[in-house]
Amino acid sequence: MLSSLPKDIVILVSSENAITERRISPSWTLSTLKSRLEPITGIPPFAQQLSYQLHDASPAQPISTDNEDGVHVSDLGWTAGAKLVVSDTRPPGLRENYTDTSQVEKYEMPEEDYAKLSDSVLAWKKRNQLGRFDPNQATTAEQKQAEDEKETEEKGIKVGARCIVGEVETGRRGEVAYVGLVEKIPQGGIWVGVKLDEPTGKNDGSIDGVRFFEAGSNRGTFVRPNRVTVGDFPPKSLDDEDLLEEM
Repeated sequence: MLSSLPKDIVILVSSENAITERRISPSWTLSTLKSRLEPITGIPPFAQQLSYQLHDASPAQPISTDNEDGVHVSDLGWTAGAKLVVSDTRPPGLRENYTDTSQVEKYEMPEEDYAKLSDSVLAWKKRNQLGRFDPNQATTAEQKQAEDEKETEEKGIKVGARCIVGEVETGRRGEVAYVGLVEKIPQGGIWVGVKLDEPTGKNDGSIDGVRFFEAGSNRGTFVRPNRVTVGDFPPKSLDDEDLLEEM
């Protein structure tokens, strides 16, 4: 009478790049198991460190043996639903990075070819007069610029003026260093470049390599005129009460 073969065990295989349920055979040796795990985890057998976890609340138990061809899965007492954690023992610089798409060669269609397509998003926008193809958009942009220019003049926002960005009581102090259009910012309209007293900004007075004013690292910012208040706002000193309260 033939003896029945041991049933496969369904376990959760977890690695840095994959989490998946897999069937494993109790008759496999550890050597065979590791070779089967390589295409799933991307980790070669020699660099695999296996750990067994009965359930999420239990600690992972490392699996180590000097004879991987002599130890079978059935010898380890694994049960269905448990987790097999596969770690990569190689230094980070020697590991394959399967999630870094910047290393993958991509095809980029020339803009002139893309513009000729009839079934692209660009073609759809043209047909429906959306975005920059909206004939009313230019008028709206001109109105916005005129409103910004009026507000800038009324508030006395000009290069060299001391100012506060945000609320007067809690805002960031600095000096107006630029007033005008910033083509690198898609929203259009007038922008106020402020050289901040403290490094709480987002740039150094330049955007995408185009410099509008000089400022130290993280001491430059561009904001709308409605967020700027011009006045007698000297740089804060260590004697300022609000600074002392924060120390």
